[in-house]
Amino acid sequence: MKKIKISAVSYTNTKPFLYGLQHAAIVDKIDLSLDMPSDCAQKLIDNVVDIGLIPVAATLDLPYWEIISAYCIGAEGAVNSVFIFSNCDIKEVKKVQLDPQSRSSNNLAKVLLKNFWKVQPELITDADDYAASDDMHTAFVQIGDRTFGKTDKYEFVYDLAEEWKKFTGLPFVFAAWIANKLIPADFITELDKALAFGLNHRDAVLRELPKRKDFDYEDYLMHRLDFNLTEDKKKAFHLFLDYIRAL
Repeated sequence: MKKIKISAVSYTNTKPFLYGLQHAAIVDKIDLSLDMPSDCAQKLIDNVVDIGLIPVAATLDLPYWEIISAYCIGAEGAVNSVFIFSNCDIKEVKKVQLDPQSRSSNNLAKVLLKNFWKVQPELITDADDYAASDDMHTAFVQIGDRTFGKTDKYEFVYDLAEEWKKFTGLPFVFAAWIANKLIPADFITELDKALAFGLNHRDAVLRELPKRKDFDYEDYLMHRLDFNLTEDKKKAFHLFLDYIRAL
């Protein structure tokens, strides 16, 4: 049987899913690669893989796509790993450096800047060091594990999932399990069982993570992230795509 190729994000937020994929029988049926969000999306766009845990915005570049799982990387409020860091109030920001690792979070920042905060700063895509700013009026987007322990280093910190909830009243979906072709129904059922197994063993995942004093992994994986693709999350998913199209 030909293995189904899967690309998944390599951040901490995906570790419960990876645990499930690597500890269930499905492991013998898949070819799994771990990538940055932008690379994960590109592999699906280029048809290098069949399924990707990809940033929501990347679906706009797929001629055919389908959500195939009841699970996602999402949040009902503050997620504590997707931010705009700034030295001044967001209303006074003149430049925003975008994160080269994430198209969706950059687009979320753009949507919020335009529609929620109603400001139009210059967007920088090639900053020498996009993940830092000494300039009073330059902010930057940063996502994932690189944000851990960083919230006390800048005076103004905006959790983008929390800001989206303030703006729309909806939760947010950062990444979903997307296929670029028809996938057999029995495989999808087995995939969801494996993902559920991983979520049910987050305690084992937590034991494998390094200890650190500046970030609470248990709070993050058990409470900040919400992995169920609910109807409200699906609504938010499509609303976000509409906002991106209107940028």
